[in-house]
Amino acid sequence: MNEFAEGKETQETIALPETAVNKLTENQGAIEPEAPAAVFPLREAHSLVSDLMTPNPWIYWTDFLFSSLVGWVAFFMALLSPWFSLWQVGAYVVAVLALYRAAIFVHELAHLKKGTFKAFRMVWNVMCGIPFMIPSFTYDGVHNDHHRRDVYGTHQDGEYVPFATRKPIEMVGYVLLSFLIPPVLLMRFLLLVPLSYLMPFLRKIVWERASSLTIDPTYKRAENAIRNDHNWRRQELAAFLFASAVVSLILLEVISIDVLVLWYLVAAMVFILNSLRTLAAHAYRNPGEKPMSHAEQYLDSVNVPGNPLITPLWAPVGLRFHATHHLFMSMPYHNLAKAHRRLISGLDDNTLYLTTVRSGLWDALRRIWRESARAAETSKKALHHQ
Repeated sequence: MNEFAEGKETQETIALPETAVNKLTENQGAIEPEAPAAVFPLREAHSLVSDLMTPNPWIYWTDFLFSSLVGWVAFFMALLSPWFSLWQVGAYVVAVLALYRAAIFVHELAHLKKGTFKAFRMVWNVMCGIPFMIPSFTYDGVHNDHHRRDVYGTHQDGEYVPFATRKPIEMVGYVLLSFLIPPVLLMRFLLLVPLSYLMPFLRKIVWERASSLTIDPTYKRAENAIRNDHNWRRQELAAFLFASAVVSLILLEVISIDVLVLWYLVAAMVFILNSLRTLAAHAYRNPGEKPMSHAEQYLDSVNVPGNPLITPLWAPVGLRFHATHHLFMSMPYHNLAKAHRRLISGLDDNTLYLTTVRSGLWDALRRIWRESARAAETSKKALHHQ
């Protein structure tokens, strides 16, 4: 893990190569094309926000418990309301947004200091991770690799696909895949858990190919890709038992199949929202052959400050400041907005910092779509001339 991301002060700033500056100029129009190089003020940035690295447990507990409570109350209100009634539609929307916010805390769990927030991690799994078939081990360790200098943006990064260099249709496919994720997760824990213990050769396959929340379908999880959740087998067993209990009660007609249908509809919409947010989180320009410096990693990421009431609905728990998060991955989500304001007003030259800012979700998606379409057209012309 790079030392600056962990909150330690580096001794030097990082100079971006001319090619990186020209690429920024072409795609974002934020700096002049004749600039021979640019220096990102990492040390200055860190000095401005160094006091914002400590998480506040009260904020975490209050935010998560409130979101979960509202989400599950709305879920059961939707379940008990007549289908397609205004009450059900309204409750469904509230359930999706509240449970989406609760689920996104898995991102914070991946970054909290190792060995801390143990009770919070357990409660998150019980109230959110297990019911949605996304126990925290599926993100733990895997996401931390996404922040490593030698991994980010490369073929080893499971959370990075160079969409901006490929055809736009791949982004459409990525979003539509959200409709399949809930049943795939259900089958993973309901069927593959017992099968993998009955047939030991499946264990390695399940761990490598079906135990990670990533966006790259070719990603293979390393055996040691774990940071906090060394109890992942217990989490896996809990998810299996929960899924088995719910399905059994439905088959025995103790509870209605409507529970499973509504679970799918809520989970699918949560994944759709998250897929759109993920597309807006990075520029996705790195083809994957070479790692990127810390500053380049930041400049390949996106901030969407937006409206403080609306934007957090699709980018909750600080993720609207995703680029700033890549500068300071140890900074708790509740301080990212404050850090963003300080950096804008406090940096002697905030030009490079501001290149990551987008006006909203549509702006971020439009930009990456345009770059992808341009790359596809260039590739098509190149093939035509061969």
